[in-house]
Amino acid sequence: MNQLDQLKQYTTVVADTGNFRQLAQFAPQDATTNPSLILKAVQQPDYAPLLAETVARQAGQPLPDIVDQVLVRFGLEILKVVPGRVSTEVDARLSFDTAATVARARQLMKLYAAAGVGPDRVLIKIAATWEGIRAAEVLEREGIRCNLTLLFAFCQAVACGDAGVRLISPFVGRIYDWHKKQQGAAWDEAASSGAHDPGVQSVRAIYNHYKRHGVPTQVMGASFRNTGQVLALAGCDLLTISPELLAQLQASSAPVAPALSLDAARTLDLPALHYGAAEEAAFRYALNDDAMATEKLAEGIRAFAVDAGKLDRLIQQAPAA
Repeated sequence: MNQLDQLKQYTTVVADTGNFRQLAQFAPQDATTNPSLILKAVQQPDYAPLLAETVARQAGQPLPDIVDQVLVRFGLEILKVVPGRVSTEVDARLSFDTAATVARARQLMKLYAAAGVGPDRVLIKIAATWEGIRAAEVLEREGIRCNLTLLFAFCQAVACGDAGVRLISPFVGRIYDWHKKQQGAAWDEAASSGAHDPGVQSVRAIYNHYKRHGVPTQVMGASFRNTGQVLALAGCDLLTISPELLAQLQASSAPVAPALSLDAARTLDLPALHYGAAEEAAFRYALNDDAMATEKLAEGIRAFAVDAGKLDRLIQQAPAA
């Protein structure tokens, strides 16, 4: 078997793309999107008619409503290809507004429901800010399953588990990027790869904590820079992987072995930590104390917000179908 097929023996493989026409060749279980991926897709000639048709159908509606229609339209197309779930992201500009995030998530789910898609096939992606985690806590109680993204710090993962979040997406590649930049000329790529990659180590610590303490939240490693990072997390609940890296895995037949183990995690001596709804100050201090996470969370929200703005402008400029 190729590496992709071997990986699927240990981990649920998820495609990280808005380009639904690429999906079938990799046969992923689920798919994830974000503002940047949707923006990239709608600028391709293949998807221009879909954008124009969706916008024309919603003519005269408020811009946020049209954006949601576009996001859901891509989600519906993706669900025709994958048997599992699609993750659709709430506007990153709402990352510090709990009530607005809840309202936007409910609206997205109404659109999916109107198209005949049930809540078991959709994950609402929300940035793992304190406000985003509190929004997810409300939504999960309503049966709306959430995927907390832009997750870089251990405290974010613990808080998501305490909030009953269905799934988290720790960003392996961006953690790697930060440490590589910080070390500059002193960075040793060979010594910091595989199991020693700082992004891989972050996900492994979260996975072990969850499994050791019976936290049901699923861990989905995300934002990979190379297949070495992917394979170093074989055995993780899920891994969301770009089409480029999926193709590389598919082209290799080198052996793949599980790197994470539920049974092994359950034997570890790990302290039980908590950042529940009453522990906001402790959470904020822990996040602030992690320079990498603080910088990458802020940077990620800014970048997604910029792309959300670009998507707004594309929609406003879209020609009639």
